[in-house]
Amino acid sequence: MRDYDEVTAFLGEWGPFQRLIFFLLSASIIPNGFNGLSAVFLTAAPEHRCRVPDTANLSSAWRNHSIPLRLQDGREVPHSCRRYRLQAIANFSALGLEPGRDVDLEQLEQESCLDGWEFSQDIYLSTIVTEWNLVCEDDWKAPLTISLFFVGVLVGSFISGQLSDRFGRKNVLFVTMGMQTGFSFLQVFSKNFEMFTVLFVLVGMGQISNYVAAFVLGMAFKLEFIPESPRWLISQGRFKEAEVIIHRAARINGIVAPSTIFDPSELQDLSSKKQQSHSILDLIRTRNIRMLTIMSIILWLTISVGYFGLSLDTPNLHGDVYVNCFLSAVVEVPAYVLAWLLLRYLPRRYSMATALFLGGGVLLFVQLVPPELYYLATVLVMVGKFGITAAFSMVYVYTAELYPTVVRNMGVGVSSMASRLGSILSPYFVYLGAYDRFLPYILMGSLTILTAILTLFLPESFGTPLPDTIDQMLRVKGMKYRQTPSHSRMLKDGEESPTILKSTAF
Repeated sequence: MRDYDEVTAFLGEWGPFQRLIFFLLSASIIPNGFNGLSAVFLTAAPEHRCRVPDTANLSSAWRNHSIPLRLQDGREVPHSCRRYRLQAIANFSALGLEPGRDVDLEQLEQESCLDGWEFSQDIYLSTIVTEWNLVCEDDWKAPLTISLFFVGVLVGSFISGQLSDRFGRKNVLFVTMGMQTGFSFLQVFSKNFEMFTVLFVLVGMGQISNYVAAFVLGMAFKLEFIPESPRWLISQGRFKEAEVIIHRAARINGIVAPSTIFDPSELQDLSSKKQQSHSILDLIRTRNIRMLTIMSIILWLTISVGYFGLSLDTPNLHGDVYVNCFLSAVVEVPAYVLAWLLLRYLPRRYSMATALFLGGGVLLFVQLVPPELYYLATVLVMVGKFGITAAFSMVYVYTAELYPTVVRNMGVGVSSMASRLGSILSPYFVYLGAYDRFLPYILMGSLTILTAILTLFLPESFGTPLPDTIDQMLRVKGMKYRQTPSHSRMLKDGEESPTILKSTAF
């Protein structure tokens, strides 16, 4: 039985059909970027202070000194969550006493913001923080909103792989596109924090499921315009449907396809075999795929912490928040271009490791920048975002190439699920900056460096055909395997020879 790549080799690698599918799938995931990082602005907490009612009988001097001061970044600023007890300072005002001269402010009793808060509108007119007063005792709700969005992404990552493998990539793609659009629209009409958060979870589920389905669909072949994956159809025994799509691709590419793509004897041989169903347990079935799954989980989790941590921390950098967020987004463009070039011409393993070493290394240097050179610190953070973004874009391709067709979507889905654990934690990495401004960078940089080292132990998939079965997978580095007659020849670095890979593994 010839493998799928051999049967469809006449189509070419990058014809008009493939370019059309690539464009359509890319367009389908554009909204994912808006939903994914909208929380940077939706959950922003503007500068705020306790409200002092206009009805309070205070002199102008006491009204100006009604909020205690606290030390922040080496300067005194009004406290965000405390005020002097209003009744006490009203009495001092009535007696004609002056703050600071007749009354020691440090000795005054304080109270919480009983009358609410006043929010600065210099940057944001309205966010969910200002809408529902998510500050002080309720400040945990803003990062929780982001974490719960990523919980939705986590759940979507977990189920999208199995749903796509069971019902087809195309069906899942369009259902999740509608899910993401509908619930995003309903968020506009949220009446309270709870309603907004629940809808945000559902948006997250639709967002990642849409992305994973579109990505694997494109990996496999790629709207009445978007066909089902022929590779998946073949794995399900639906050969005639696969032939129709392959013939269509050949026609669009201007290629004359063979009248019979799959030999009848091959179809009869495959049809006589019971189609084996696969579950998520197959990702830990053998020692090799088990190690690959564990390493992929660690890889995706730590990359996600770095990527989303830096993205969510962007408003905390010095300078204009919108300019910083713009730069944080712009720096991803050359990162994707570089990732594309690396994927086309260089080995996956070393490309990934280099990008991660770059991203993690510069983040560790941020703490060494003097305070007056804050622009340099911003540049280093952007370089770190560049490296981690390049690694994040390559890890999808790399992981998909390492898993076989029968469990590829589940493998990518579970790996993506692991990355969502990192994204769930990322808001709290940013929160650590309230205690030490450089602590988030130290932690993210260290994790990224360790992940770069781990990447060097993954097998190299550059220039090799995609595996179709678990037995055809490449081997993880540094592990000892029992030699079988079909896998007796091994290279010094642990990889099988190209001849064996071509004839047996793929």
